[in-house]
Amino acid sequence: MVSAPSGAGKTTVLKRLMQRRPEIVFSVSATTRAPRPGEEDGRDYFFLSTDEFRKGIEAGEFAEWAEVHGHYYGTPESYLGSQLSHGKDVILDIDTQGAFQIKEKHPEAVLIFLAPPSFEELERRLRARKTEPEDVVERRLRVARAELELSGKYDYMVVNSEIDDAVRDIETVIEQERTGRHRGDVVDCGDNTGAAL
Repeated sequence: MVSAPSGAGKTTVLKRLMQRRPEIVFSVSATTRAPRPGEEDGRDYFFLSTDEFRKGIEAGEFAEWAEVHGHYYGTPESYLGSQLSHGKDVILDIDTQGAFQIKEKHPEAVLIFLAPPSFEELERRLRARKTEPEDVVERRLRVARAELELSGKYDYMVVNSEIDDAVRDIETVIEQERTGRHRGDVVDCGDNTGAAL
């Protein structure tokens, strides 16, 4: 599971990771929002009605779920179970709340926090986009600060100073977990992993 504050570069890093490691499966979430143009059921999301989703919550069918802007989003247990039973490594792009929900149900899950080199750099990246009004940027920064405070609860931290370095660091974590080394070991990733914020 990979979490990161807005502006840390998570989407870019994970896209590059999936290009380099096609054997890794990117988790497909369920949602009650309508499909956007070009989205396909089962590829981009599992599109469910609100009733279907609520019944799934009651039946314990989600590893994690949340309501965001009036729509439900969640990770189906059946999808994770199917992929893991076939020996696949599954990557989840997930917020801190969802990550901790899954960790509670699945203690063997691996949590990776993708951090910016510094809070100042994160703010610079968010403002450089120039796509959002100031109040939205300020809200994103407040959320980012809270998320960074939770990063110590993750199994690993990868600092995204350079995209390719961050991708290699995540690959190192995956290999370390595959070989059964204990979490908390130092990941030998040069100067890019575990830098203090």
